[in-house]
Amino acid sequence: MAGLNVSIAFFFLVVGVCQALRQLSKRLLSPGVYGCLARELAGSLQLCASCLELRMLVEIGPWGGGFGPDVVLTLLFLLFAVHGASFDGASANPTVCLQEFLLLESNLAATATKLLAQGAGMGTGWAVTKLYWSWELTHFHLIQNLIASECSSSIHTSLHHAAFVEGTCSFFFHLVLLKLRQSHPMYQVPMLAATVTFLTYTAGPFTGAFFNPVLATATTFHCSGSSFWDYVWVYWLGPLAGMLAALLLYQGNIPRLFQKNLLYSQKSKYKTPKARVAVHTEGDKPQQKRKGEKSNSEPRA
Repeated sequence: MAGLNVSIAFFFLVVGVCQALRQLSKRLLSPGVYGCLARELAGSLQLCASCLELRMLVEIGPWGGGFGPDVVLTLLFLLFAVHGASFDGASANPTVCLQEFLLLESNLAATATKLLAQGAGMGTGWAVTKLYWSWELTHFHLIQNLIASECSSSIHTSLHHAAFVEGTCSFFFHLVLLKLRQSHPMYQVPMLAATVTFLTYTAGPFTGAFFNPVLATATTFHCSGSSFWDYVWVYWLGPLAGMLAALLLYQGNIPRLFQKNLLYSQKSKYKTPKARVAVHTEGDKPQQKRKGEKSNSEPRA
């Protein structure tokens, strides 16, 4: 278990360094630059570095360390809970940024900046993790360095089925995210971590269950067994289609593209009172007097 302890220490180190980077950037940069650039870069670096190390444990741990998938799934849940609590509003996921753009919550310039920052964070996280593996602190990392050049694709099913699996995972993830968007972080963070853990457990044997283009690019795009366009189809277009389907189902429309609700009829919250028509005939006497109106009739003696 010594190798597992070193990996856990690496997780803590990555989170601590990225948290320090966020705090420093928040002090030095304007809120707009911090939110679009530094926050997304730190979040993507933290996510990619942690998930690369975790993927190494998934591949080598069962036969090299003697621990089962329950340990990996527990680490996955805890990691995403920590990520959700420390990301400070960053998504580290291009489909989430595009969802915010389609919901009119972000403009084009901010969205493009976030996507560039996520790519830079992904590249930095990949480089840092590779450097860390080269030190060969544990036998896990020694084995990882030996097999790194011969890694195989994470797609273990047909191409269309793999794209469907990634799209379905993205659909359910974004549906939960939209539902919990206004919830308190105390409820939002563990629910999203549980959703990611369940989807990874269910769909992992087919595609690795990334449903995050940045994470998939850092993890499996360099592996042999599938072409670049196969990876694009499964890990980029699949999650994007799942996000669009979730947004359309939840909202009934895509606000950036059109305002009309395509799925749900909108009913007014307020009922319009029906106008009452009073028909007065000759000889009729009014039932009530207006407030403050004085009677013209004098009392009889």
